[in-house]
Amino acid sequence: MALSLVAGGLVVQPAPAAADPGLTLSVDVSAARHPISRDIYGLNGADPAFAAEIGMPVARWGGNASTRYNYTNHTYNTGSDWYFENIVAGPDNTLESFVRINRARGTKQIVTVPMSGWVAKDSPDQHPFACGFPATRFPQQDSFDQWDPNCGNGRQGGVNLTGADPTDTSIPVDASFDGAMVSHLVSQFGPAARGGVAIYELDNEPVLWSSTHRDVHPDPVTYDELGGKGTATAAAIKAADPSAAVLGPSGWGYCEWIASGLDGCSPGADAAAHGGLNLSQWYLKNMKDYSDAHGGKRFLDYFDQHYYPQISGGQDAEANALRLRSTRSLWDPTYVEESWIGPGGVNAPPLQFIRTMKSWIAQYYPGTKTAITEYNWGALDSINGALTQADVLGIFGREGLDLATMWGEPQPTQPGAYAFRMYRNYDGKGGRFGDVSVSATSSDQGQLAVYGAQRLRDKALTLMVINKTGTDLTSPLSIAGFHANRKAQRFTYGPADLGAIARGADLPVTGGTITATYPANSITLLVLPARQH
Repeated sequence: MALSLVAGGLVVQPAPAAADPGLTLSVDVSAARHPISRDIYGLNGADPAFAAEIGMPVARWGGNASTRYNYTNHTYNTGSDWYFENIVAGPDNTLESFVRINRARGTKQIVTVPMSGWVAKDSPDQHPFACGFPATRFPQQDSFDQWDPNCGNGRQGGVNLTGADPTDTSIPVDASFDGAMVSHLVSQFGPAARGGVAIYELDNEPVLWSSTHRDVHPDPVTYDELGGKGTATAAAIKAADPSAAVLGPSGWGYCEWIASGLDGCSPGADAAAHGGLNLSQWYLKNMKDYSDAHGGKRFLDYFDQHYYPQISGGQDAEANALRLRSTRSLWDPTYVEESWIGPGGVNAPPLQFIRTMKSWIAQYYPGTKTAITEYNWGALDSINGALTQADVLGIFGREGLDLATMWGEPQPTQPGAYAFRMYRNYDGKGGRFGDVSVSATSSDQGQLAVYGAQRLRDKALTLMVINKTGTDLTSPLSIAGFHANRKAQRFTYGPADLGAIARGADLPVTGGTITATYPANSITLLVLPARQH
């Protein structure tokens, strides 16, 4: 019998079974080569020491609070996240502080600009706060803030209240406000081309405005509203800083990926009135049409959608297995969603999320980059979450995603943080996974996933192997198109020690093949220095 650490406790597992004799890994350094963007290793926020340790490449100022952030008074509205209250940001939580801190650590910044039509007005910096559903106007509500009893949740009997007055919390603004906001940041930090804010995001999850910010935007978002506000805001950003990139529409998930707020969760009358295209397709086409009408100038640089797997946050054996399988929705043309968006729900075809984004871009706005500025597979406090996150980062690199920032980042001591370390600091000395993706295949990606890359700095080959099973697995790994030294360095993270990456014994490279045993539920990085001629 063997002991393993799973979901925070010791469980007894059967002794390792013999490996499947057909389980093989292969790498061809000369095939499928393309750059891996360093921006896929981003986070929305991070512990400062951890951000420095992994050289966090990109950070995002976003989330629901950014929808009504007013840079002139440092005030935002919490929306449905917390009783629709206006909050004055403290000195360490202002937009300027975010930019300043990340510039100092060499981290690229994404700044979300408000686009709903409203931003927070001048407000008290302590209770009682201005709020969207005050008890003075709506005395009967399901819940009130225990620290501010005048502020309610805007629901009565489980039904959303109507008739809120937007001016209780907010002032009306248009795209000119966003242009002034960008100009302000340029005056403070310079343009993007000289180290200023690099990327501006066209608000946050706009189709949810009628829910998250329903006190000021109760009506569902339509194609025309999203498209019109998007092009006007993008134009204002580019006018204020022509060197900055624009990112959008940053939808919340599957429904916003394909449908407007008016249509719901599948294309309907709104789509029919716009050529039958789903929301993402039309959004890209609308941005391209706007570009064509303005001399070919690019107004959208990144097509961005958020991705949260529609699975439970459980950590039992069934949930853990599904978490590992569900990463296939990012790329696999044979994988049918096992969640509500699969055959039992709205009958979505295989998502192939990243590949589908790229195919829509190729058809409707060629040259646009891809981004996922919010994602999280959960269970980051367990080895299963670490395995999943390592798989996700490998997929991002192999599939050529241009940018990603995790929402709900792991704490530095959690297993999920070690998934990032395996790619960004595996040896404690800043060792990185490679910069150029190369062909890496497994005969069973569900058991042993493999990702390959070559470093530009020293030409070393780096191979990430993830054992997704509860059994030690032995497999040969064949390498083509690479002149390696006779030994491969080995670094492993797994249940044996959840607080460190272990430097194992070097492995012999014989006839272009490495045969290794990969521990159950582990992440192994093999580093093959290039042979010196």
